[in-house]
Amino acid sequence: MENTIKFYGVLLTFSPAAADTIKTFLTETNTNPTDYDLILTGDLGQVGSRLLVEILKNDGIDISKVHSDCGTNIFFDKKQDVHSGGSGCGCSASVLCSKILNNMTDGNLKKVLFCATGSLHSPTTVLQNQTIPGISHLVYLEA
Repeated sequence: MENTIKFYGVLLTFSPAAADTIKTFLTETNTNPTDYDLILTGDLGQVGSRLLVEILKNDGIDISKVHSDCGTNIFFDKKQDVHSGGSGCGCSASVLCSKILNNMTDGNLKKVLFCATGSLHSPTTVLQNQTIPGISHLVYLEA
């Protein structure tokens, strides 16, 4: 994992932010991951998704059976050699507004946690070698 962390540094800001948001939501609502049909992240990609699952498992929360990621829903690693997905905004909007909402309308999904991620960085923080703060918000959708 050490090489992954060095190579995919930006993902480190997203995965812990998503983990904290999901953990906080589950704790405050007194629910478990299996209470939801899907816990969907914006675009952590394969690497960030594995890191998210690992972080939450270390906290005693296993989302592996219900987690999916918008980036991994769009990109095909075997064909495109994509490890970290693409635009979080584009992937999130595309997957949520098509596949997920259609599945909810059709009755295939009832309860979905949608957890988008991002970073708060600017050229100034990067040039000053400052850390990049990660952010995450969660939307609970129920059909």
